[in-house]
Amino acid sequence: MELVQVLHMKEGVGDASYANNSGLQKTVISKAKHVAEKAITNLYCSIMPQCLGIAELGCSSGPNALFVILELVSTAYKACQKLGRQLPEIQVFLNDLPGNDFNTLFKTVTKFQQNLSQEMGNGVGPCYFMGVPGSFYGRLFPNRSLHFVHSSYSVHWLSQVPPGLEDNKGNIFMSSSSPPSALMAYYAQFQKDFSVFLKHRAEEIVEGGRMVITIMGRRSEDPTSKECCYSWELLALALRDMVSEGLIEEEKLDSFNIPQYTPSPTEMKLEIEKDGSFVIDQLEVFEVDWDCYESDGPCNAAKCMRAVAESMFAAHFGSGIIEEVFRRHREIVVDRMSKEKPQYVNLVVSMTRNG
Repeated sequence: MELVQVLHMKEGVGDASYANNSGLQKTVISKAKHVAEKAITNLYCSIMPQCLGIAELGCSSGPNALFVILELVSTAYKACQKLGRQLPEIQVFLNDLPGNDFNTLFKTVTKFQQNLSQEMGNGVGPCYFMGVPGSFYGRLFPNRSLHFVHSSYSVHWLSQVPPGLEDNKGNIFMSSSSPPSALMAYYAQFQKDFSVFLKHRAEEIVEGGRMVITIMGRRSEDPTSKECCYSWELLALALRDMVSEGLIEEEKLDSFNIPQYTPSPTEMKLEIEKDGSFVIDQLEVFEVDWDCYESDGPCNAAKCMRAVAESMFAAHFGSGIIEEVFRRHREIVVDRMSKEKPQYVNLVVSMTRNG
């Protein structure tokens, strides 16, 4: 089955849904928002468009997409008011894969409008929302139609599982036991995908437009570093236990790999400079704790992973194992977090489109 059909966050608003288990992602957005606010302020002050086109790539179905848009629009309005300019019209494009739960997302638009009016008072111009289903590894928008592109926790997902992972047995991602060929396959897929991503965004963004991307990454140059692989390793442990008990076929585990890559700042910078369409304005690295957003940290950290991974696991292993694998995973997470304080490493990069 094509990845585009199965890669989506857990839909709906139930207990296991992404909408109710995306506190980690909101914390990451909040820690990176100063970069996005600076970028959109500089954009507006330099271009001052009458209609400001903003795209959120990989918006998912929870409240975070419109949380980001609220921050961006209100920041642009404040810059406009400071310059004594007429408020621009705002076009907001919310993008994700076709399997995304757009219905749940668009039910929150009314609340967004209320929050924007509350924050800005009477200083609110027209704001139009559009859904754009499709992969950001392809073209999504007409030439030079966007002024600002934002994406958080999306571009670390690859367009496909890298080819050449046949020897990555017993693993579901890169790990210290992965053969060098698997590590090379993951890196090659990242280079290919990110190059394509930059190429298409360069065609869609106006000269002088801005793009801010936040992704999972790593400080280390070692792609098997614990700082970027640990969360998937704990899920692999649960799967290996089930294989040993005959609940999952070993071949099923050996043929399953996560389509993700967590680059270092050096790797990120290299690809942007190689493409040449964008100039890096800011590149920062920061950490967040796994339990950064709720008092019941270990269980919520496990719920977050389930909301992200369930669709892929169900498509490959079948829905019958879902409850058991994530029950075991939760127990492993609770045990590990009682002994240590794991963190996610994140990269945020702000870029300007070259002329």
